[in-house]
Amino acid sequence: MSSPLAIAAITAVLRNLLDNGFIDHNIIGALGSNVSVTAVPPDTIQIDSTNAQTQLNLFLYQVTPNPGWRNVGLPSRDGRGDRITNPPLALDLHYLLTAYGAAELHSEILLGYAMQLMHETPVLNRQAIRAALAGNTVDSSILPSAFQALSAADLADQVEQIKITPVTMSSEEMSKLWSAMQAHYRPTAAYSISVVLIEAREPTRSALPVLTRGPRNPISGEEAGITATAGLIPPYPGLTSIEPPSQQLAAVLGNTIILHGHHLDGTDLEARFEHPLLDEPIRIAIAANRNSDRLSLTLPAGLAASSTWPPGSWLVSLSLLRAGETEHRTSNSFPLLLAPSLNIGSSNASRDASKDVVTIHLVFTPEVRPSQHVSLSAGNQEALPSNLSSQSGSLDFAFPALAAGSQWLRLRVDGVDSLLLNRAVSPPEFHVSQQMVIPG
Repeated sequence: MSSPLAIAAITAVLRNLLDNGFIDHNIIGALGSNVSVTAVPPDTIQIDSTNAQTQLNLFLYQVTPNPGWRNVGLPSRDGRGDRITNPPLALDLHYLLTAYGAAELHSEILLGYAMQLMHETPVLNRQAIRAALAGNTVDSSILPSAFQALSAADLADQVEQIKITPVTMSSEEMSKLWSAMQAHYRPTAAYSISVVLIEAREPTRSALPVLTRGPRNPISGEEAGITATAGLIPPYPGLTSIEPPSQQLAAVLGNTIILHGHHLDGTDLEARFEHPLLDEPIRIAIAANRNSDRLSLTLPAGLAASSTWPPGSWLVSLSLLRAGETEHRTSNSFPLLLAPSLNIGSSNASRDASKDVVTIHLVFTPEVRPSQHVSLSAGNQEALPSNLSSQSGSLDFAFPALAAGSQWLRLRVDGVDSLLLNRAVSPPEFHVSQQMVIPG
């Protein structure tokens, strides 16, 4: 595959092709003047009578994804975000070949010879690319240090060769293009160069090759083959739901949750809790489980858990060793909402009579992080914290014109609310413990 210098390398190779072709056909002798081949924007070329030159200009005006290669190597990352492939960046390059003449008919002669050269070279062979780039045509020092060791000549070693194809553009398309460049039109031919493959040089992860289809019989040496089961439930551990206590929508630290699923029986169990703000999952070891469709698990509580378990949305999975097997199985991940718990007894509210602003100092568990979205609702008003600059289990919230008396409080962290409702009764009721008296 090519390096990020491939686009510049293609332009350099095409310019070299045209330059050498003019020398071979003695264009300078035929025109009686010097001919230069450039690769600059058309609006920078001097065309007035004083500075006009006989030259051929190659301009890259568009880069598009190649439809045949754009899905090769995908997906590039697994469910955990680890790189498993380096998909190539496949590009088609679109050029304008424009002829400028200092004298009458010079531009037509140049364009004719140039189009013949492009027609006679429908494919840029590998040796021509290496020869054109042998003199360090493209300076790799302009790239980041990670790419400076890459050679621009990697272009010659990519899987697919470079093809040159003429493109027909209508007068309207050509007019719009030259108007956008704010340049005066000159005789022009359009070409498409396909395909340039740019690939990263990053380490990837790949699975080991399959040696057998199922375990081998120790006596006959035959493979057990693929195991077929009559049913829609796969024969591997899987989670289907997580049930917080008291019919709540979320759990709090110290709760016992029930994990429902199938094939959950085994030994050496480990529950893994993943959170977007944690680099590594939190693991809870479980000795064994004899029930194949459910598992009870108690979340930790206390100061240590409050500082290490941020509230919000978690992903829970299980790892276990099933009877008769030697390899651990890992279940799918299932979401769990961890709600904050309010400590109303340790919280307080004060009113600034001059500004008619009520400040609620709220104490809660677990602690929140500065990057989390936190808000407090008191009655029908919502306020953001005024001092969330570091991880904390207490915050201040300012409410303008909050009515005096008892107000229901709800703390929301990353979309997960504290448990205001008691869903264990029918119909549900408000938890009296979630009320605070606001001073007058």
